[in-house]
Amino acid sequence: MIEFGKRLCVMQVIPNLDAGGAEQTTIDISRALVEAGRRSLVVTQGGRMVPKVIEDGGQVLLIPAASKLPWRMIMNARLMGQFIDKYGVSVVHARSRAPAWSAYAAASQKRVPFITTYHGTYNAKTPFKKLYNSIMVRGRRVIANSEFTAERIQTKHGIPPQKIVTIPRGYDPQVFSPGAVGPERIAALRSEWGITDSRTNVILLPGRLTRWKGQMVLIDALGQLRGQENPDFLGILAGDAQGRTDYENELRARISDLDLTDCVKIVGHCTDMAAAYCAADLVISASTEPEAFGRIAIEAQAMGRPVIVTDHGGARETVLDGKTGWRVQPGDASALASKIHHVFQLNGEQKQEICSQAQNHVLSSFTVNEMSRKTIELYNTIVMGRT
Repeated sequence: MIEFGKRLCVMQVIPNLDAGGAEQTTIDISRALVEAGRRSLVVTQGGRMVPKVIEDGGQVLLIPAASKLPWRMIMNARLMGQFIDKYGVSVVHARSRAPAWSAYAAASQKRVPFITTYHGTYNAKTPFKKLYNSIMVRGRRVIANSEFTAERIQTKHGIPPQKIVTIPRGYDPQVFSPGAVGPERIAALRSEWGITDSRTNVILLPGRLTRWKGQMVLIDALGQLRGQENPDFLGILAGDAQGRTDYENELRARISDLDLTDCVKIVGHCTDMAAAYCAADLVISASTEPEAFGRIAIEAQAMGRPVIVTDHGGARETVLDGKTGWRVQPGDASALASKIHHVFQLNGEQKQEICSQAQNHVLSSFTVNEMSRKTIELYNTIVMGRT
C-alpha cells in the first residue's frame, strides 16, 4: 500500500531505450520527475538512451523487459514487485504491452496504482491479439498521446471516456530551436551525409527502417522527381534497420533500380536530430499506417523546416494543411512527388510564412513542459486517491 507523506516515486516500464517516441517520452518524464523533486525509476532491458536517464538523475533497473516468453514475464513480474517494495513505488506506469502485463501483475499484488500510455495503434486481427492489447486499458487511467489515439481506444476497447486522459507528446523548445544549433553541428552532419553543394535540396525522412514508415514511398516519389526540371536533391533516410535487413536490402535495390544511387542515402541512426532538421530543406513523414502521434512533425516544425506528412492519424492534429505544413494521401508516391515539387517552387517569403506559423503552432500546443506538467499532475491525483 502507498504510504502518504513519502516522496512520490514513479516506476516507468518500457522494453528498450534505443530510439523512438515512447522511449523519448520516458526520458522526458523521468527528467521532469527529478526536476520536480520526485523519484524516477525506469525498468527496461537497456539501450543506447540509458545513460541519458542516469545523467538526468533517474535510476535504471535492467531486466529482460522486452521478452514475450510467458515464464520470463512471470519472473519480470516478481522482479518488479521487489522493486516496488525496495524503492517505495507510488505509481507504476507501463508504456508497452509485454512488460505491461508483468507490471500490472506486480502492481496489483502490491496494491499500487497502475496506469499506461497508449503509444501505438495496436492492431488486433485475432481474439488473442485483442486480449493481449487489452492490458493497455486495464489500469486506473490510460493516457492517450493524441485525440486520434483517444478515439481509437474507445472504439477498440469500449472503455468509459472518463478513464482516458489525453496528453499530447511534446518537444523541448530548448533543444529543438534553430538558435540552439551552432553552424558547426550542421556542417558536420552535412559533411557526414556527403553534401558538398549548398544548392542541393536536402529531403529528410527520419524514422526506423520499417515498411510502414514509408521509406519506399519516398524513394518512388524521388524517382518521379528525378525526371523533372529541378533534380538537384538529396534524399536522406535516417534510421536504424533494427534487424530488418531484408527491408533495408529492398530499399537499396529500389534506389538502384530507379537510378537514384547518387541522390538517395540510407545513413543509419542519427544522434543529433536538431542538427539534422537544420541540415534539411524539407522534412517528410510518409507513414502508410496512421501514427498515434508522430514526433517528427512537431520537431521539424519547431526547427522552422517545411514538413510534409501523410493525411491520417495524429498528423491531422500536429500539421495544419497549407498553414503549418502539408498533408498528402498515404502511400501515394505521385501525390508526394507533386507536393515536394510544389514546396521547392515556393519563394523565400512564402516558405518563411508557413514555417513561422508552424513554430507558433507547436510552441502553443506541443511542448515537453506541458506534457510533463499534465503527467505529473495525473500521478499526484492518482496517488492522492482523487481518481
